[in-house]
Amino acid sequence: MKVFGSSGTRGVANDELTPGFVLRVAKAAGTAWSAERVAIARDTRATGRMLADAAAAGLASVGVDVDRLGVVATPGAQAYAEREGVPVVMITASHNPPEYNGVKLVGADGVELAVEDLERVEDVLVGETFAAADWDEVGDETRVADARDRYVEELLASVDREKIADADLTVALDPGHGAGCLTSPEFFRRLGCKVVTVNAQPDGHFPGRDPEPVPKNLADLGRLVRSTDADVGIAHDGDADRAIFYDEHGEYVEGDATLAALAAAKLEPGDTTVSAVNVSQRLVDVANDAGATLELTPIGSTNIITRIEELLADGEHVPVAGEGNGGIFFPDYRLSRDGAFIGARFLELVADRPVSEIVAPYDGYHNVRRNLDYDTEDERNAMLDAAEAVAADADADLSTIDGYRLDYGDAWVLARPSGTEPLVRVYAEARTDERANELADFVVAELADARDAA
Repeated sequence: MKVFGSSGTRGVANDELTPGFVLRVAKAAGTAWSAERVAIARDTRATGRMLADAAAAGLASVGVDVDRLGVVATPGAQAYAEREGVPVVMITASHNPPEYNGVKLVGADGVELAVEDLERVEDVLVGETFAAADWDEVGDETRVADARDRYVEELLASVDREKIADADLTVALDPGHGAGCLTSPEFFRRLGCKVVTVNAQPDGHFPGRDPEPVPKNLADLGRLVRSTDADVGIAHDGDADRAIFYDEHGEYVEGDATLAALAAAKLEPGDTTVSAVNVSQRLVDVANDAGATLELTPIGSTNIITRIEELLADGEHVPVAGEGNGGIFFPDYRLSRDGAFIGARFLELVADRPVSEIVAPYDGYHNVRRNLDYDTEDERNAMLDAAEAVAADADADLSTIDGYRLDYGDAWVLARPSGTEPLVRVYAEARTDERANELADFVVAELADARDAA
């Protein structure tokens, strides 16, 4: 796919991602869906209303009625889609910086479109085979005021409220000025938790921190945990489909450790779990210990969703899946990444023992991630050619599911292009920080030299 990457289409708003482009995407989606109604939601980004208006115009122009949900977390929009049986155009750039925006497409079943469905939309978009309506058949618009409230009610009905409430937990919450500001504080309070917050005012300029919930952006959350003696810290990204955690000491918990802990609590013999090619050895070990099968995909929620749907169609049980970036699926609940639901499932574990004890079995792994930016396709291709050359010379097992992953037995390193930003990412994992950095440094140096020579 040229337009839709690993999680929708994104770009710098009003530059790479213009209202005109979003209008055309909406026209293509409305045509491909052949739906009478489509909902539109957005996160808090400053350009969200502008692009939602463009999407509404595009849908109306192909004769589709529009439900305007306003600012809603992506999982809240997915809940609306499933409940109402209508597709959704979600205006969000998720974890990307404030200047970005994007479009995610959600089917009438509440699931982000799989690769095959996105390709149909893309064919309409590229071929410009839009189903234009006559002037007297354009779509109408309805404002929906209760989408967030109904989403919270569904969340509350889907978790063990009594267990969490009885634990009398204090939750330090950082929604990062995103859509989760409007739902997660209320949700965790109604679970019976004392909730203290930082960066909890919805603001599309993201003044307190960038939307991506990574350690360099979450220092305030660590301090809040320590200053309030909280039991756990929880952070979201811009559209609240991720949850990242801090332990009771205010220390960052690796997302891969959280995924491993949640998987260990859910997986049983014969189950299947799905993750991406940058999977941590933590999840590999958990799946092996549980007698479960681990399936790998290219990086990105679209690819994971597609594989989960295939497995479910074949009668496999997939109780948990996801990536170490905080995006975890519980398909028995809904085939969506839901930061609030992930947080509640983790609180069910915290009710029994402290966070540091929950993730202790998954210590001893060190993860590194580096980003190399590029300005031209020549620079991008030069870096990928360099990654291929490194792989050819390495004494390691090679996987090319997505980029180039080299597995050395004691450690692994992966180089692959981002599906949402002009970056080539390098990941490494090892039992020592020195070994992980050694591998990452070597690959980064080779790629950077190739880029600079391009």
